[in-house]
Amino acid sequence: MKKIENSFAVTGFIGKDAEIRSFGTVSVARFSIAVSRADKTGGETSYVSAFIGIEAWRKNEAVDSFDVLKKGELITVVGYFRPEEWTDSKSGEKRDRVIMVAT
Repeated sequence: MKKIENSFAVTGFIGKDAEIRSFGTVSVARFSIAVSRADKTGGETSYVSAFIGIEAWRKNEAVDSFDVLKKGELITVVGYFRPEEWTDSKSGEKRDRVIMVAT
């Protein structure tokens, strides 16, 4: 049986300084990275860009690693995908998204 892995590795530039929040003994840094890929159509090459949202959780004694999460820094992020579901408090509609969690 083949193993199915829930993992990613992506390299890009940080879009803006990380937003850092503390919760008791842990902290989370939320930030986005800009990535692009070449799209060759015919003889022309164009670049398609996107911003990807990332979460990084650390114990409070390890939050020094968040110091490098500054706008414009080129980084490689490795992690896993975490699905999230909730009900919108205003509309009552069910919502979902996939969060990319850095490890």
